[in-house]
Amino acid sequence: MSKAIAPIRLEALESYLWGAAVLLRGSIDATSYKEYIFPLLFFKRVSDVWDEEHAASMEKFGEDFPEDHVVKIPDGAHWSDVRQITENVGQALVSAFKHIEEANPPQRFDNREVGGLTGIFGASKLWTNKDTMPDELLTRLIEHFSEQNLSIAACPADEMGTAYEYLIGKFADDAGHTAQEFYTNRTVVELMARILKPQSHDSIYDPTCGSGGMLIKCLTSLKDQGKEWRDVKVYGQELNAITSSIARMNLMLHSMEDFTIINADTLTNPAFLKAGKLQQFDIVLANPPYSIKQWNREMFANDPFGRNIWGTPPQGRADYAFFQHIVCSMKPDTGRCAILFPHGVLFRDEEREMREKLVKSDVVECIIGLGPNLFFNASMEACIVICNMNKKSNRKGKVLFIDALNEVTRKNAQSYLEPKHIDKIVSAYDAFQDAPGFSAVVSLDDIIQNKSELRIAAHVENKTAKQEKPQPDFETVFDLWQKQSAEMKQAYQAVISQVK
Repeated sequence: MSKAIAPIRLEALESYLWGAAVLLRGSIDATSYKEYIFPLLFFKRVSDVWDEEHAASMEKFGEDFPEDHVVKIPDGAHWSDVRQITENVGQALVSAFKHIEEANPPQRFDNREVGGLTGIFGASKLWTNKDTMPDELLTRLIEHFSEQNLSIAACPADEMGTAYEYLIGKFADDAGHTAQEFYTNRTVVELMARILKPQSHDSIYDPTCGSGGMLIKCLTSLKDQGKEWRDVKVYGQELNAITSSIARMNLMLHSMEDFTIINADTLTNPAFLKAGKLQQFDIVLANPPYSIKQWNREMFANDPFGRNIWGTPPQGRADYAFFQHIVCSMKPDTGRCAILFPHGVLFRDEEREMREKLVKSDVVECIIGLGPNLFFNASMEACIVICNMNKKSNRKGKVLFIDALNEVTRKNAQSYLEPKHIDKIVSAYDAFQDAPGFSAVVSLDDIIQNKSELRIAAHVENKTAKQEKPQPDFETVFDLWQKQSAEMKQAYQAVISQVK
């Protein structure tokens, strides 16, 4: 009988994981922590799970049994093998990584590669540069990770995923704004998933997926509701190579297997195509990079995939390039999306013509204004744009504006949405009606007459002002008319008397 393994408390697990990053301080820049910590964490996890599976099979079948593992680890490529190496440790790690990747190729389904570990550990040169990562430092890191057992019994997938998200957040906080490329405030992601209401068998896509947090939240929301989540197909694309690897590790550490994450530029090289056209999905979530200036505008102006349905954005702001890509990636009957944008997309003059076409297309269902400081090291306020390709009949020709500027809590230098904030916003979205000072339903005609501006506060405040202004009764209006008529008559008589 194998000895039971005690589970690790979440707080202890988080402290243990962050302790590995602390070992790197002073040796490498904080922005590079993720390139070393995540591969080692993943390597330790899959090795411990392999041991766990091996022990369970031996206990059940005895000495003579076929090895069957979620992640195959070839002889000589296990964590324990590398731990014995004291010289050229980086090279030993690279060799182990290579053999594990080769032993776990992706599967091919529906003309796409699913799962697999090809390239997941990142660039080899990171580990073999002894000036940056000498044997002594790598040995200390390996010994630190060896202190805990990261098997499923000790660290279930949900707990491991939570700790992993904690580590991502800590890296964002420690490294500064540069880490924002792969981290979106998890409470905002929770809000987006609650609004989109993912269903079993949905296909879910994030064109700028970062560490995969939005994709994972959709799946865990189904899981938390007791609904089938294993049949959901997940797709992501990410420009940064190490971040795309982190997304794949993140999904696997959450026990999610049916996913495809591609490392490529979404605007110039969209990864998901069918018969030469953009593949379309039930749900799209995204937090695109804000107002980037370095992008291939000329190519987009003549886009071979027909994404410039509203026009070509200015060189200095690619927001509407991502916006159009997302709308074109939504299924015409079930497609819905939630996109995080800077408020400028709602009213900037340089994008007015594109915005007018967007409004007239009647795909925008709701716009939510968020409070400040919800993003690491950025005080800016953002908005969520909700689009629906098949709006309910009572929502067609209308847009719901929600001013959630004050729905935010700040604690320990971090801002986040509490459950009560999320519940209030989701309830307003579901109700789709005016609520003085908080939400307003505005017709497309009214929006178009106002330069197609989608500025949230203006619409909510204007609607509220009209609602709060008392409507006088008939007698009051008649008395006022009589009074003003008498005053006008007196003024007329005075003018006539002077003329005479």
